[in-house]
Formats: sequence, structure tokens, C-alpha cells
Amino acid sequence: MTTTECTPLPCGSWPSVVDVDALLKAGTGLSSVGVDGDDVYWLESRPELDGRTVLVRLRDGRATDATPTDASVRSRVQEYGGGTWHARDGIVAWCNDSDGAVHVIEDGADRAITGTNRDLRFAGLRVDAARRLVLAVREDHRGADEAVTTVVALDLDGDNGDGGRVLAEGSDFYAHPELSDGGRLAWVEWSHPNMPWDGSRIMVLDLAEDGTGELRQVAGGDEISVLHPRWAGEDLVFMSDETGFWNPWILRGDDTRQQLLSSDKDFCRPLWVLPNDLYAAHGRTLVTFCYDDARARVCLLDLDGGEPRWVEGTFADVDSIAAGPAGIFLNVDHADRHAQILRLDPSTMQTTAVQEAASSQPAPEWVSRPESVWFEGRHSRSQAWYYPPANPQACLPEGELAPMIVNTHGGPTGMAPGIYRTDFQFWTSRGFAVLDVNYSGSAGFGRAYRNRLYGTWGIADVDDCVDAVQAIVERRLADPRRIVIQGGSAGGYTTLQALVVSDVFAAGVSRYGIGDLETLVTDTHKFESRYPFLLVAPYPEGRQVYLDRSPIHHVDRLSSPMLILQGLDDKVVPPNQAESMAQAVRAKKLPVALILFEGEGHGFRKQSTRRAVVEAQLSFFSQLFGFTPADEVPRLEVENLA
Repeated sequence: MTTTECTPLPCGSWPSVVDVDALLKAGTGLSSVGVDGDDVYWLESRPELDGRTVLVRLRDGRATDATPTDASVRSRVQEYGGGTWHARDGIVAWCNDSDGAVHVIEDGADRAITGTNRDLRFAGLRVDAARRLVLAVREDHRGADEAVTTVVALDLDGDNGDGGRVLAEGSDFYAHPELSDGGRLAWVEWSHPNMPWDGSRIMVLDLAEDGTGELRQVAGGDEISVLHPRWAGEDLVFMSDETGFWNPWILRGDDTRQQLLSSDKDFCRPLWVLPNDLYAAHGRTLVTFCYDDARARVCLLDLDGGEPRWVEGTFADVDSIAAGPAGIFLNVDHADRHAQILRLDPSTMQTTAVQEAASSQPAPEWVSRPESVWFEGRHSRSQAWYYPPANPQACLPEGELAPMIVNTHGGPTGMAPGIYRTDFQFWTSRGFAVLDVNYSGSAGFGRAYRNRLYGTWGIADVDDCVDAVQAIVERRLADPRRIVIQGGSAGGYTTLQALVVSDVFAAGVSRYGIGDLETLVTDTHKFESRYPFLLVAPYPEGRQVYLDRSPIHHVDRLSSPMLILQGLDDKVVPPNQAESMAQAVRAKKLPVALILFEGEGHGFRKQSTRRAVVEAQLSFFSQLFGFTPADEVPRLEVENLA
């Protein structure tokens, strides 16, 4: 059926091939590709396993699970985890969330090399086969006060009952331990009140046989962010934003520093998780990527000089890059299809698919392709992604404009990369538009863009969302009477705040969102405990600012219905924030629905939870906007809705 033969139907009621079941089975999450010899590894988060993550190994063209499917490869360091596995010389180390231990796979056998004390958390794993060690970032919660973070060495042949031998301590945070073949240990460290994207240091320790050695700082500072150190022989490659953008630098063996490429593009993203590799050295070639107009471009850089070679075309995003004897591998997201793992041929600069996140996907005519939109806002020029409605069988009735969902990403120092998201396609195939906003503070556009949110959280992000909506409405791409806003975590805060300071939005959906900033600053985990000091104001001297910008204290300004979704095991945003916000809205006699999920933390993983969330949101919108969904979904009980 062509678009000229489509049937005019009210938005929201369009029949769609992306139903709830298709959304839940949409695809496997691919992440953290790595190479060990001729073997290629990656992580798969599988919907049928309630989001549990499995390490997969590709050997001789055949992909098999390397870790048990009843376990989950996951870390809880800094609550967000990351750096959960590493393989070298046939030894695989991985974090088992099921028992809290670090495991090792060697000679086909899996064993734990740490105890199961969940007060000791590990991440950022690096196998040192020659010395029979696993390097790790350890987060120790055994004390009564704040958790203590260190870099440790775990003995491959010991029980590590004490949590390993400490190699680096004294700073508040550590990441990226990297050991060169010559015995030089590098890592990233930073301390309160900085976040790693504000100011951090790369330290190098020349290890002696007894574990002692000379320690020195080689890059970074309190106002320079340096991340992702990687050894290329005895040269150390790293990312630094000392020029205003994260660019690749190199510390050569003779201790000379050189910027490998000078660019007004970011070549990495903020360190929310302790990742595997955002770039890789393939011989004397660095395989890396940058964000250009919020899209990812992959390039090859000669470590000894020369012009960069760019892979033709762009990707929506790059999760990770790996290189070794098996070749060069890219874990990428696309704008119009599911994620893939690709093999890159450096001689032709062409890619071939190694693994697909899904075996099938909707036909192209069902796919909404994001359009980059730049708009002039009250806080400077900003970017957003507009996903138009897309359905070959249905179209807008004459005179009707599409309702639009404004999505606010988390962080708030995160980003909206313009990727193919099945949850967005669920809505666009039903007649909704989606606007994903890179508000002030977003990553991917340099330090100045990120820093626009400092001191203005709850103001600049909200203004940017409102200004983005205005830009879309002026182009007649959305119905100004049917604009809803949604977000999770920090994006949930922006959602709640937008509803109390603006009358642009007809409704809001908050997933584990922050309603009370003061509670956040007094009751959150170590990693983000000083983050609000930068985003809002110092505390307690700036307490009034927290009160002024907390949605829960200004429900008298609310005039829009709300759907609030919260996990009961959330340690980042405690459930009492959702309950307090719902009670405040309820007391004002506004339409509200609160759903609390047992066994869910900061982010929803269970398939049953994800189903309940989608069905609740569809029912919520249908009741607000008066359409009948083509899907049969349970009716959500919305309090105070006449």
C-alpha cells in the first residue's frame, strides 16, 4: 500500500506492526565488543531473560554463550557499573551479578576468584595473564561511611578473600586501570566535587617486581577531563578536553605529549559507566569515532602522523570498538535499523555485519527516520531529533496535526544520539511524533555545551525543551494541544519540572524521576552525591535554590495529568520521591496514576515490567486524548480523571 492509499485515522488509533509483543521482543541489546586473539566477544542483554546479560564468544564463525544464561554479566560499581568483562591470552574475567563475585573462565572452566560479599563491588576488569592477575576498580561498602574506591590486583590463583591487593588509593574515584606490556600501570582518578567529565587526572605507576614504583600525573587537572587511557606499545593514548572538546592525545615513550587530531568534535562521551573500549589500537593505527552533528563518524588515525581516514557514511552511535588479530570490530547503532556488530576492513574501509541485534525488523516504510533539528533557544543554539509519524496503512485526517512525545534523556550529562529505538517506533507507527531533545548540558557537543547546565538545572533544560517544541510547532509538525513530555531519572526531573513551570505540555510521564532535589542531595549514592552542587548550588548554603527548583514544592502550579513509574529497589532515586510526588498531585485533584514495581531498580529490566509500562502509557494517552488503540491493552486506573 502506498502513502496515497492510506486510510485517514485519528492519531493513536493506527494499527501497527510494532505491537507490544514486537516491542518486547524487539531485539537483543548488543554492547562491549572485544577481541582476544582470534576470538571476538560481546555482551547480549536478552529480553527473554528479563534483561539478563550474557557474554557471547565468536570462534571459527560460530557464536556461543561464554557465560551461563542463569547468571548476568553486570557490575554495580557507582550503581551504573560497566567494564564487566575482559579477555586476554585465553583468560576471561567477568562480573557475575548473580553471586556478586568476579569469575574467571580458563581452559574451559569457570570459577570465582573473589568471595560473594556484595559489600565488595568490582568493575573495569583487565586481565594480566603474564602476571596471573586481574586488575579492577573496587568499591568497598564495608565501612559505615561513604564507599571507598581503589584500584586492586586480584590473584588468578588465590582466593582474594581480602578483596585484592590495593595498587592505587586516596582519590574518591578510579577508572580505566591499564597495564602495559612493560609493566607501566595507568588509570584515571578524580575526587569530589568533580564529575569525571569536569576534571580528572591520568596517573602512571612504573611498577617494580615488588609492586612499588614511581607515581606521576601525566595528563588532566581540576578543570580538564581526561578519560580512556590505552597503551599502544609503550605509548599511552587518551582523550582530553583541554581544547574544549574531547580529542585524542598521545604520551609517547619519551614522555612527549602530542594532540593526535585537533577538532571541534567530541571523540568520547561522559564516563557514566566504566566501559570496555570506546576506541582501539590496531598496530600503529587508532580506530576511533567522533560526534558530528550528534551522529557518529568512525576514523582511523596513524599514531605516527598523517591525515585521518574516515569510514564512509555515518552511524547513529558507536557503543564500543575492538581490534586484534581477529580484525577491527565496531558495535554500532543505526538511525533506521537495529544495532549491529560490524567488521571493518582497513584496506577498503568497508564494513560487513558479524552480529545483528534482531533477526527481523519492520519494513522500511514503517520506520520513522530521525531528522536533526537545530533551534535558537533562550540559552543558545541547541539540537534535537524529530521522529515523524510513519505508517504505510494510515495517515493523518485532513486538518489534524500529530500529537508529540517530547523525550528528555537522563544524566543530565547524557545525550540523545538519534538511534533506531523500537519504543519510539511504537509511537510513530501509531501516529505520534517524537522529539528527543539534546538540551543544555548534553554531551557530544563539547565542554561549553555541557557546562551550560551548571547552576541552571531545572531552568535551562526545561527552557530548551519548551523552545524545541515551539520550533516544531512553528513548522506545523505537531499539535500544540497534544504535547506530552516524558523522561527517566534526571530526564524525569526535567519532565516534572517542566510541568510546574510551563503550560506547554498536556501531560507528563516520569520514570524514576526526581521530584525533591533536596532529598536527592541528602539521600543518594557516592558517585552523584556532589553532582547537584554543580548543577544546582552548594548545599546546605544553597538550600533555598533546591526548594525553589523542586517540583514537589510547587504542585500548586501543576495543571497537567501525570503517570509516575518507579522501581522499589532504586538506590539512585529512592521510591519515596515518586510516592511523595504522586500524593502531592493527588491532593491537588489532578489526574494521576502511580505504578510501583517490585524487584526493579534504576531502570526497568524485567519483561513483565516493560510490558506494564508500555500498556499503561498507551492506555493513559488514549484516555487523555480520546482515541481507541488498535491494540487491546488493560485499562489504566487514573485517579481524578473524569
